[in-house]
Amino acid sequence: MKKPKTYFNWSTGKDASLALYHLQNETQYPVDKLITTVNAHHNRVSMHGLRRELLVQQVQAIGLPLTTLELPEQPSMEVYNNKMEGLLADLKREGYTHAGFGDIFLEDLREFREKQLASFNIQCCFPLWKKNTRDLIHEFLDLGFRAIVICIKADLLDSSFVGREIDENFLQDLPGNVDPCGENGEFHTFCFDGPLFNKPINFTVGEKVYREYKSPKDEKDSKTSINMGFWFCDLIPH
Repeated sequence: MKKPKTYFNWSTGKDASLALYHLQNETQYPVDKLITTVNAHHNRVSMHGLRRELLVQQVQAIGLPLTTLELPEQPSMEVYNNKMEGLLADLKREGYTHAGFGDIFLEDLREFREKQLASFNIQCCFPLWKKNTRDLIHEFLDLGFRAIVICIKADLLDSSFVGREIDENFLQDLPGNVDPCGENGEFHTFCFDGPLFNKPINFTVGEKVYREYKSPKDEKDSKTSINMGFWFCDLIPH
């Protein structure tokens, strides 16, 4: 029986790594392409702030081809949706019928993804869906994955958390209102070693930077944008 042609939405972080690991090992949805959203202005992975060079090294270590969705500095939802629809049309023409995601429990995000892809007859796969996030992060560590925190929400975590490797001490230090996997966007990570990779990705930890952004909204929305503060840790590729 022919298996469905599947691509994976690759964020470079720990949840994406664990989800891709499961898809590749369960073999029902063999992934043969990674898709990553990149801020073309800064030449970094969107939201995570990871340098493009490290993204490239990471996917080379995984051994799958990468396609990037290139976005301007501060894209509106309209711009994002238009560019994504163009990419989805290309993927459909290439024969893709399924897409993998690392989401765990955000119902509105899953609904958004499924609705967006439904018009292209592409089905979504969520291998981590509704699993306990504390169990997932321990599975991640037990499998030998390693990840470093590269972005945090400043209103939930102080700057000491950014630049730390995910380990038992990190998990113990997290406040009670922060999900162990950061599933509510509390923190984002860069996965640099583990069973997905043919070699570790080498880097040096650089400076910490604080930035504020307006929350994304539809241009037709008349509500005032809210500024959100984030701490980023720059990783410098070797």
